[in-house]
Order: sequence, then structure tokens, then C-alpha cells
Amino acid sequence: MINAHKIRLEPNNVQRTHLTKAASTARFAYNWGLKRWEEQYTLHKTDPSYPLPSQLSSRRELNALKREEFPWMTDVTKYAPQKALIDLGRAFDNFFKKRAKHPKFKKKGIHDSFTLSSGTFAVDGNRIRIPKLRYVRMSESLRDTGKILSATVSRKADQWFVSLTVEIDNPSPTTKRRGLVGADLGITTLATMSDSTKIEGPKPHK
Repeated sequence: MINAHKIRLEPNNVQRTHLTKAASTARFAYNWGLKRWEEQYTLHKTDPSYPLPSQLSSRRELNALKREEFPWMTDVTKYAPQKALIDLGRAFDNFFKKRAKHPKFKKKGIHDSFTLSSGTFAVDGNRIRIPKLRYVRMSESLRDTGKILSATVSRKADQWFVSLTVEIDNPSPTTKRRGLVGADLGITTLATMSDSTKIEGPKPHK
């Protein structure tokens, strides 16, 4: 079973600036990828020999370009732009399968966020370690125990949150199923159960 737990973060001023930069990098990568997909589709329509875009080809292209054209992207974790392009690929997949509308460009200050996959971060009590940022304090500890699959850091107004998805190994036991019995309503007794239990009816008052 997979549970999601959203916790408010308590970053200091330096950490707050870094989180803003990471979210901006993820948004830039998503918009850059969306523009490249549209360009490549246009080229493919005019020349079918031109390859169709994919999230994998977009990631490889951005990795080859970023150190020279976008060096500021290396100031934050590399997983922020990578996961943004993976999300873009999933958005196009849903679009082609008619499960969603065509992806749109993201705007600054609206749903600012970035996502980290399992193994790229760590949770220690009421702290979470984000690559290139070290530990950021959380307002509470994670309530669930199990394998943490992903962490999405997002901003709402002036506050930052982290949403953690956890695969729980041993979910809380549900209420035990009780055995079923039949009931035979009678005259001398109110009811006789199939396990021979008898339930006496109320006696009349004198």
C-alpha cells in the first residue's frame, strides 16, 4: 500500500532561496522540453525521417547543453530538471492516449515545485536531506514507515511543503472478519442461532 504524507518545511533564508532556484530550474526544463517537442514534431511532419521526440532524448540533449548554455542549472540538484522532463513525457503520453489535454507552458509563481525520486534524498526524523542543500527541517516527522518512493517539494504562498510517497510494508490490520451464523426466529425463544446459541425474548411485565 502506498501512502502520501504532506509536511510543511521550515527552511532558513539561504535554504528558501535554494528551493526557489530548484523549482525555477524544474520549470525552465519543462518549458524548454515542451518547446523542443513542438519544434521536433513540426520537423517530423515536414520530413518523416526526422526522429520523433521523447523524454529520454530531451534529457540527453539538455544534459549535453546545460553546462555551456545554462550553467546556473548545476547550482541545484540534477534530478529537478530530469524529473521535470520525465513528467513532460508522461503528459504527452496521456495527451496522445486522449486522457489529458495538450501540455501547457508553466508560469512563474504558479505551482512552483520540483520532484526527487527514491535514493536521491533522505529523511532523518524531522529533517529531509536534499542534494546540494543538506538537511532542511520539517514541522513534523514522517508518520509512515516503509520505503520512501519520492519527494515533491512545492511552494504555496510563502510556505514550502514536501509531499512524501511511502510504500508501507505492513499496513495497519483491518478489522477482523467475524464468522457468519444463521438465525431462526421462534416462538418460545426469540431466535436460535446456527451455532446452537439461543437468544431469549423479553418477558412481559406483570
